[in-house]
Amino acid sequence: MTRMSEPRWVMNARMYAVTPEVEAGWEALLGHVAREAGMPLTYMRYPAPQPLEQLWSRPDLGCAFMCGFPIAMELAAVTPIAAPIPSAVWAGGRAVYRTDFIVREDSPFRTLADTFGHRAGFTVAHSHSGFNAFRHHLLKFRSAARPTLYAEMVADLVTARNVLESVRSGRIDVGPLDAYWHLLLTRNAPQLTAGMRVVESTALAPMPALVATADAQPAMVERLRAALLGAAARPWFFEYAELLQLAGFESVTAASYAPMLAWDREAKSAGYDLPA
Repeated sequence: MTRMSEPRWVMNARMYAVTPEVEAGWEALLGHVAREAGMPLTYMRYPAPQPLEQLWSRPDLGCAFMCGFPIAMELAAVTPIAAPIPSAVWAGGRAVYRTDFIVREDSPFRTLADTFGHRAGFTVAHSHSGFNAFRHHLLKFRSAARPTLYAEMVADLVTARNVLESVRSGRIDVGPLDAYWHLLLTRNAPQLTAGMRVVESTALAPMPALVATADAQPAMVERLRAALLGAAARPWFFEYAELLQLAGFESVTAASYAPMLAWDREAKSAGYDLPA
């Protein structure tokens, strides 16, 4: 066995494992990718509320989803491999996503501006979809006369599922959802998004990437990247494409996520460190 095959690397799809069936689909698809690459990757379950920061910092991380904002911030030492291309009209055949702002269907809100003066929430400060994109989107609505848009901002909801349930329960009136996560849940568990409505969405941004630890050998990363980029042309891909709302994968690097840092700088330069 060559050194490149040691240790047995782990893979994980926690960020987009919206149901047990979807996670099983990701496990099977990534298993095909690992075999195509000739790499000994083992799928590891890592359910919430275990912190993603610890997953991203594992020395045996071979292929796991990581949000682009913490990649850009270098929250963990990783090498981006490739990012999924959602099967969504708004993605336009690219590895991009956006944030959907959701409210209860029976609420009086018809636009995001209608929710101002009420209650909102965000996931965690290193999330793009649940924090950085939300804050950047709100910038255009702020003014010297109105620096604060909401009567209450609930911090650290951590997961998209918690945002969804907080809106449903009335804890908050509006919340940000990763649009690809939202698409997957609506496709595979529509009862969980029933009664919700999207009032607005943000601009597009680079999709979260599948990453490996920065200590992974370049040959391993390149073999995994080639297998991911070629996946859509393989016969086994179509078994999972509908389940995962997936059109394929696109190559990405750390530089792909620089626009997220620009959004962060723009908000901070305006004195808007936290959405409020």
